[in-house]
Amino acid sequence: MTGKEKQRLLPYALGEEKAALVFKDAQVVDVFTRRVRRADVAVQDGWIVGVGSYEGRRELPMDGKFLAPGWVDAHVHLESSMVSPEQFAREVLPWGTAAVIADPHEIGNVAGAPGLRYLMDAAERAVVSIFFMLPSCVPLSRMDRGGAVFSAAEMREFLEDPRVRGLGEMMDYEGILRGDGGLFEKIALLEPRVIDGHAPGVAGKRLQAYRLGGVQTDHECSGWEAARERLECGMAVQIREGSAARNLEAIVSGLVSHGMGLDRCFFCSDDLHLEDVRRRGHIGHCVREAIRLGADPLDAFASATIRPAEWYGLRGVGAVAPGYRADLTVLDSLEEVSVRAVYHGGVPAEECLREDRRAPVPEPLLHSVRVPVLKPEALALPAGGMFPVIGVVPGELLTRKILRPLPGENGRFVPQDGLLKLVALQRHDGSGRMGVGVLQGFGLYGGAIASTVAHDSHNILAAGDSDEDLLLAIEELKRIQGGYVLASRGRVLASLPLPVAGLFIADRDADVAAQLRRLLALCREMGVPEGVDPFQNLSFLSLTVIPEIRLTDGGIVEV
Repeated sequence: MTGKEKQRLLPYALGEEKAALVFKDAQVVDVFTRRVRRADVAVQDGWIVGVGSYEGRRELPMDGKFLAPGWVDAHVHLESSMVSPEQFAREVLPWGTAAVIADPHEIGNVAGAPGLRYLMDAAERAVVSIFFMLPSCVPLSRMDRGGAVFSAAEMREFLEDPRVRGLGEMMDYEGILRGDGGLFEKIALLEPRVIDGHAPGVAGKRLQAYRLGGVQTDHECSGWEAARERLECGMAVQIREGSAARNLEAIVSGLVSHGMGLDRCFFCSDDLHLEDVRRRGHIGHCVREAIRLGADPLDAFASATIRPAEWYGLRGVGAVAPGYRADLTVLDSLEEVSVRAVYHGGVPAEECLREDRRAPVPEPLLHSVRVPVLKPEALALPAGGMFPVIGVVPGELLTRKILRPLPGENGRFVPQDGLLKLVALQRHDGSGRMGVGVLQGFGLYGGAIASTVAHDSHNILAAGDSDEDLLLAIEELKRIQGGYVLASRGRVLASLPLPVAGLFIADRDADVAAQLRRLLALCREMGVPEGVDPFQNLSFLSLTVIPEIRLTDGGIVEV
């Protein structure tokens, strides 16, 4: 808000003029003092101008309902929703989300600065406020080969954008610990803004050194002890509740049992499918679950609103107070977090959703899958001998290294006894570079699953028990220019095209959630057990910064 805008709004705050809209007799959720008080809330030109006793040209009787600030998602990859930023915003706004802090390193690893520019342009048209962290690790590490490089020099053109709030998750923690000059150049460029972290399993002196390097947050705490250690060394903990990784219960239970509040904790979704949003909500679901686990309701509200807003410097976001945007959620119950109505800038959510604001997709982003024709021999893997098999851990992104002999025929590995062949194929440059490994605990049989969503290089990942179906699924991904494919016994059973950078779809009319439900149902029929999200778990099997073992286009990596 500019100085002139503030001057123009003063008469409304003073009560000398009636505000355009007044919420009458609300139970206002005050996240500053952590209490609830009865008051009117006056709104003019999208801003809250006063909380107290006010008259308005239009008055909405709240009849004692709760009026809370809109939620803030402290860390999310928009691309993981598989829809455009505009559509993602349309899905989360009705659940009370007012702002998100996005890390665009998915599209950054595919398309670099042009991809980031498109995403930010699309976000400008969204019905919620979207802020950005500049991706820090493109490529992810020295072991990864994605589609682009995003250097400190390329970051400079984005520094003046007011939506840029810091440096995205520093995933190359080994690079920080060895003092990599390129990483420290990026940190220096973005400081004193926030430097986000990503350090699963890093503890003790290694964590101390990571924090010393400038990293201020971490969302990779799978349990209470990891969260506690990060809080003790001055970091903030982003409590993650996504589609594949759900850490809220363990962390909040630990905080409650140790008599600690959520003072340096925020809620985030990280990677979230729309099906989960439609089934349980967004950040409001995290608040509800934290309260259920024993957290003080107003403490949980603060961690979903003002705390992340102040940490990331989101001015005018996260509170019901003068000078804050009128991003408001009307609740029937504080503990149940039951949403009655949502307002964005003082406008009812249903009115916001009537607008159709979509950004055009640059043509190069629609042609990002470049792979040669493959022959079955390319997938061959020798049988016999001890082999490092990748073991899936249900409910986690972690994997386990399992040494075991590979069964086979004529000296070649043949998937059986719960083992699958896993393929990581370079899809950005047409080189055909490929790594082949073995997967255990995924459960699929009678076919193959394949995806261009593969964190964070986003090469093709495919798993199956048949070379024929693996090759068929890969060829189908090439035809549809990215997405998810399921093949069985020589035919494509179903697919979900994600043609924008092979990560998401810009067509608002496409029902991604319905298509994904069908794919998930087919995966369950083909043996993928509950506790394993087939596409989410598959997509992380090449992420070389999460222990213990991964597969890239260069081969097996023991993290």
